[in-house]
Amino acid sequence: MPFLHGFRRIVLEYQPLVDELLGLLATPDTEGQSSLESPACLDSDRSQLSAVRRVLQREVHSPFYQEGVSYALLKVTELGLVPAAEILLEFGADLSFEDPVTYYTPLHMAVLRNQPDVVELLVRHGADINRRDRIHESSPLDLASEEPERLPCLRRLLRLGADVNAADKNGKTALLHALASSDSGQIHNTDSIRLLLEGGADVRAATKDGDTVFTYVIYLLGEMAYSYSQEEAEDIERFCFRVTQLLLAHGANPSECPASESLTHFCLKSFKDYFPLLRFLLESGAAYNCSLHGPSCWSGFHIAFEHLCWHLSRFDDETYSSDLIQKGQTLLELMMASSQTIQLPSNFEVNTSSCRFHGEKVQTLFCSLKQLERSPQALKHLCRVFIRQRLKPWPVDDKIKALPLPDRLKWYLLIDHAAAGHKDL
Repeated sequence: MPFLHGFRRIVLEYQPLVDELLGLLATPDTEGQSSLESPACLDSDRSQLSAVRRVLQREVHSPFYQEGVSYALLKVTELGLVPAAEILLEFGADLSFEDPVTYYTPLHMAVLRNQPDVVELLVRHGADINRRDRIHESSPLDLASEEPERLPCLRRLLRLGADVNAADKNGKTALLHALASSDSGQIHNTDSIRLLLEGGADVRAATKDGDTVFTYVIYLLGEMAYSYSQEEAEDIERFCFRVTQLLLAHGANPSECPASESLTHFCLKSFKDYFPLLRFLLESGAAYNCSLHGPSCWSGFHIAFEHLCWHLSRFDDETYSSDLIQKGQTLLELMMASSQTIQLPSNFEVNTSSCRFHGEKVQTLFCSLKQLERSPQALKHLCRVFIRQRLKPWPVDDKIKALPLPDRLKWYLLIDHAAAGHKDL
């Protein structure tokens, strides 16, 4: 049993040396107990460090000296005792020594305890900055990316040259670790994700199971309505929006295949719930069809009409229906205004007979869409597409409002029907 064997070696063989060294670095706390964790721990006190040197010189030829001094390095690393760690390294502490239980190296432990100065010391002395532990296959950078509190270590590791795109055997990179570790209320790794992206993290990274950078955003958004309070849901929505901004700014494609990993496809299926995020995606240049296979794979227009008809056939609330049709209309115009030529699936038809409300409006929207596909593009449409393209990147609203144009034309360019009904301009 390797764990028991390792434990026995600590207790019966080199633990006395470790205890003596750590005891020299500790000072009594208020209750007279020796404490390494207390603020009074004088790791830089010369007399303490001199005493540590004397013990190491005395024990240098003793049995299990190497294991003892190396395990002591693990302990002082956890506590951030830089001068003590320097002495232990001077006296032969092994940088690759693994904790007998966790199998973490001193560098892993320094990151877990958020000790950036110790991280730098260990790397400067030759610690493998990209080494993975034997249990979880986590690199120091992976561990640093998983908690916002470890941001100083993440920053230090990147500065020291850690491989930002190194992946474990499952293909998981530090960026995917940071995204996967983000949850409802405790961990929002926005700053860690930003640092990794600025450090060159590949937004196209994917695990062997097919998880991408958007998998975790989709998961959080999908769970938002079912698992969290209103306040938590709003926090998650803000987090997902900010992370999506960062990912798109660094070249991520939210409209890639498969549809299950496409953030655009996910938002289209429930556009009423995720309308601000969907609007951002489209105004940032995201394709409204599958970016790899086109509308034959999945089409934003088909999903939008399907969503409209499904909800309008099942809910008899007039206020809800009016809001839905308004957002649907805006969404269709956003997609139409994103390109000069409309791309629809072949033989695309819409059945509005089941709609309890606004069936005629849905049919009108569909007919105008088909007409736009079949006919030469109107000048106003071409102008809107051209101007909106020129005003990117997102957001374009303030830029449109600043244009020296009549309000009626600004309204047409804005594509915002929240305050007014649609009129053909």
